[in-house]
Amino acid sequence: MSRIHPHENKCHDGDHVGENGGPAVLTVWKKSSMAFQGTDGFTVYDGEGKLVFRVDNYSRKNRWLTGGLVLMDGVGKPLMTLKPQTLSMHDRWNGFEGEDCSKRTPAFSMRKRSMVHSKDGTEVFMTCSSSPDFLIEGCFQKRCCKVMWGQSREVVAEICRKKANASVTLSDDVFSLVVQPGCDRKLVMAFVVVMDRICRKSFTPFMCS
Repeated sequence: MSRIHPHENKCHDGDHVGENGGPAVLTVWKKSSMAFQGTDGFTVYDGEGKLVFRVDNYSRKNRWLTGGLVLMDGVGKPLMTLKPQTLSMHDRWNGFEGEDCSKRTPAFSMRKRSMVHSKDGTEVFMTCSSSPDFLIEGCFQKRCCKVMWGQSREVVAEICRKKANASVTLSDDVFSLVVQPGCDRKLVMAFVVVMDRICRKSFTPFMCS
């Protein structure tokens, strides 16, 4: 397999690792860091090839994921727990800081904008917000999405296909996540995990035109 670290990748001019004020370019591998059969998840590297995030899910066939999906840092420290809201018409998910979310208020809620149209994207509400703080548009299945501030629609993060070199594009299981300065990488990665789950649940191409 081609090297998956993000040094070679360019989503647009000026993409660099998030040093000296530039955007952070992460490589997301749709693969659990655990090698056991039946596991599922994500493994995420920074520009130096360091493992920065991971999701190890042992409940691939569990539709409701009652224990939640846990986004961890590279050494396994729980950062956020992501849980689907039962009986939600918009495929709403809630994100909680840390691991124990039984009695806490979600840090964010994320849902599809439309119950009917898959291409209408998603919206994210932070704690106590009445209007979306983030909007996500594009086609996640094609690895072409933009995360925008809800009010200004300024792009704060992008998901795009990853190239091993100028002529070779890697499979959909490996893609790039470009996060602009000032935007929480942990939060954006949590959005990615939820988008993947909503896409799996839907039988139509989620967020694709």
